[in-house]
Amino acid sequence: MARTYFDDIPVGWRSHIGTFVLVPSDVIAFAQEWDPQPFHTSEAAARESIYGGLTASSLHLFAICTRLFFDHDAQIQVLAMLGKDAVRFPNPARAGETLTYTTECIDARPSSSKPDRGIITLRDSLQDSAAQTVLTQEVTLLVARTAGA
Repeated sequence: MARTYFDDIPVGWRSHIGTFVLVPSDVIAFAQEWDPQPFHTSEAAARESIYGGLTASSLHLFAICTRLFFDHDAQIQVLAMLGKDAVRFPNPARAGETLTYTTECIDARPSSSKPDRGIITLRDSLQDSAAQTVLTQEVTLLVARTAGA
């Protein structure tokens, strides 16, 4: 995998991070452990809910983004996550859907006190197969700079 450093990520940089299939049994298993709302854990209860069907937990979506980001070919050299802001769930993430994760750099600045690192803010989007957005967020990361930068 390629290593991607702060200096490789200017404002406007975009990347397709990856895709993930929301397998219904996995949606239920995750929710039973971490977010046991009936519309996440029971197909029958979910059909009677405002969603009309089984949906993934927001915590599950965060976990999916974390896994896909870690597995991304560009391997951004993250030193720390500094914040997660402007989190939105405009549409439910339905079991059985294939989700696509993309990101764009909306801010990048070198550290003023540590020349070996910089801070980027990424605007993330997770969309279903109908191109409906199920998650947006802005994530601020501390990222290593290339040697000699």
